[in-house]
Amino acid sequence: MDLHGDSRTVLTLDAGGTTFVFGAMRGGKPILPPVVRPSEGHDLTACLRNIEAGFQEAWERCGGAAALSFAFPGPADYPHGVIGDLANLPGFRGGVPLGPLLEARFGVPAFLNNDGDLFAYGEALGGLLPEVNAALAAAGSPKRYRHLFGATLGTGFGGGLVVDGRLFLGDNAAGAEIWTTRSKLHPAAFAEEGVAIRAVRRVYAEAAGLDPAAAPDPKAIFEIAEGRRPGDAVAAREAFRRLGEEAGNALAEAVTLVDALVVVGGGLSGAAPLFLPSLVAEMNAPLRALDGHPIPRTEVRTFNLEDAADRGAFLKGDVRHLLVPGTDRTVPYDALKRTGVGLSRLGTSEATALGAYAYALFRLDSNPTC
Repeated sequence: MDLHGDSRTVLTLDAGGTTFVFGAMRGGKPILPPVVRPSEGHDLTACLRNIEAGFQEAWERCGGAAALSFAFPGPADYPHGVIGDLANLPGFRGGVPLGPLLEARFGVPAFLNNDGDLFAYGEALGGLLPEVNAALAAAGSPKRYRHLFGATLGTGFGGGLVVDGRLFLGDNAAGAEIWTTRSKLHPAAFAEEGVAIRAVRRVYAEAAGLDPAAAPDPKAIFEIAEGRRPGDAVAAREAFRRLGEEAGNALAEAVTLVDALVVVGGGLSGAAPLFLPSLVAEMNAPLRALDGHPIPRTEVRTFNLEDAADRGAFLKGDVRHLLVPGTDRTVPYDALKRTGVGLSRLGTSEATALGAYAYALFRLDSNPTC
């Protein structure tokens, strides 16, 4: 897919619980300043009016488009453009065929997908994945990666998976929904309870002896941890350490199943220096056999790609040149099975927009009559 050589325009939307941000891309780059509208998700009529008006403004500024493609929260039947019962946009409860509505309104295909999926797709095509492979090539390593798991940490805990350059959706458009994996620290709960803004605030309040309602937002907690704002620095560091432990537990499960690199984005990713070490440590922590002896948590060792020493070891690997028996020929062999965890290289919003753009082009080219 030659994203940067494609002349088609695709209108995009990042749909949140409070605001809708519209844009446009051509040649793999944004061509329009953001158009922002309130979501008014409690009122379906007002919400749909704002979606149509936002796309109409973007359409007029660009002189038309080949498709609409955007991230929308779930649950949803994304392939058919039907939005289901949303917590943050309750007006859609009962099911609304948003895709078909927009196709009728604008006369071009409308593609919807999950923001975690599109974030992973964007990073796979133009972010962390190609950067890692270029660094491996520069280091003389024969190792290359073709799969990427994307995780977004913010209001919720989102996930997306790209397999060999293609977005993995699953049979029910519910692939890579990491948020419902089991929490490590609260086994009766789901992972998102420990990997979200509310988790950072809750743990800080518990550790600092505060009323949870009085806990500051994660940005303030991060500044407290760094000593740039008054507060309980020990509690602040524990809040992010625990976030990393919970996320690492869930990502270890994902990597066990899909054997992929991991990219992290979302609103909480700015605090990565405080949670990434515990995230990677958890992915490398051993499990125990019933007789007590340790076994690796995953078949691969996880490296922190934001740490210089870890990144160097990851790029170097354990390359050997083995003699083919009975010949004088050798073959390279990298004996170190490994994965890496790195931060978004594009920024979460930019990666999601690029993923939406690429997904639209893929769908258009796969089915030119759509």
